[in-house]
Amino acid sequence: MKCLIKRVLFFAVTGWLALAITFTPGAGRAAQRTAKDTSPVIVGVPLPLTGNLKEFGTMMRNSFEMARESINKQGGINGRPLELVYVDTQGKEALGEDVVKKLVIDHKVIMLVGGYSSSPTYVMARTAQKLDVPFLVSTASADRITQKGWKNIFRLNPPISEYTKGLEDFWIKNYKPKSMAIIYENSMFGTNGAMRMMSFCEDNAIEVRALIGYDRKRASRTYFRPLLAPLTEETPDVIYMISYLEDAVALVKTIRELKISSLLCGGAAGFALEEFVKRAGDLANYLLTATLWSEHLSYPGAKEYFNRYVKIYAAEPSYHGAEAYSALLVAADGLKRAESHDPKDIRLALNQTFIITPFGPVKFYSYEDFERQNSVRTLVMQIINGRFQTIWPPDLATSQFVSTAGK
Repeated sequence: MKCLIKRVLFFAVTGWLALAITFTPGAGRAAQRTAKDTSPVIVGVPLPLTGNLKEFGTMMRNSFEMARESINKQGGINGRPLELVYVDTQGKEALGEDVVKKLVIDHKVIMLVGGYSSSPTYVMARTAQKLDVPFLVSTASADRITQKGWKNIFRLNPPISEYTKGLEDFWIKNYKPKSMAIIYENSMFGTNGAMRMMSFCEDNAIEVRALIGYDRKRASRTYFRPLLAPLTEETPDVIYMISYLEDAVALVKTIRELKISSLLCGGAAGFALEEFVKRAGDLANYLLTATLWSEHLSYPGAKEYFNRYVKIYAAEPSYHGAEAYSALLVAADGLKRAESHDPKDIRLALNQTFIITPFGPVKFYSYEDFERQNSVRTLVMQIINGRFQTIWPPDLATSQFVSTAGK
């Protein structure tokens, strides 16, 4: 009888322990972690892969693929392969909402990374916010993208109002212009950049001789000639231009045809591309441009990224490529640290980001009117003998500034 009682008590106790283990908080999660998930982690990448902005989109896609390959070679996202789904924005604002819905609803992506031109990206950001999908913007620069209080929107690149800090510092401390003409495409990107430059001129007693907005869809030398002709009568010290690639080439060729002797300066974008130098040829010599990155920076992996890109694609990447490459590294870092891939956990991980990338340090701050915004040091490059050289700041310079005065 005593043996029977002991057996009954033994089975009762062990059964109770089994139930206790089964229903212990976190035991289910532990079991889930034990069962290895090898399914892909899918991230959406909206880019202009056709149309007038395809050079930028192609460079960025190449860089995203390089980063994806590197991430997966190092184990992917906690053992799961990272998969990218690309959708072509064509650089059109009207497609922004549909692009995001296609990625989120049809392809079931857990977050977005990318975005080139500002107007489509603004629409995409607004849609991502509505659909509660985190979106790490890598390149689009209009200020208001990170000024709307949208909790899902993070930005790796600085806003356009900060693009010219290096160029402004160079002007104040070195070149010291007394007059300027500002030429800009009348988009969100161009208008923001023009407003910033007007404020700089006002603060530094630089006379604005002309403020010329233009329609990028009509950009050609024939279209630009009457807009620029008045500058031949009263030539400013500097002509500052905010343009993408096609119009950047047309602008410089028209200015040179009109024999306007101003120092030409670009506000990054099209002026920072190797393709711009190829198309403009000798006419591009001595032009200055703001830029956000150079392969000569000492950030870990910067030179390696540049050399690998050149080896694979036989072309030199601009800062747009470095942004794309680094943005995916940041996204992967966040996804690895996230407790789950629910939007709230991805947001939390991104908000806690601090990582050094080939593009530079990345940490998302709130400052002034910006939220979840990264900030970087900006540079100045000059095209000298058909190649980009960093001329400012002095501690990062690869060449001295070549003045065009009297040329």
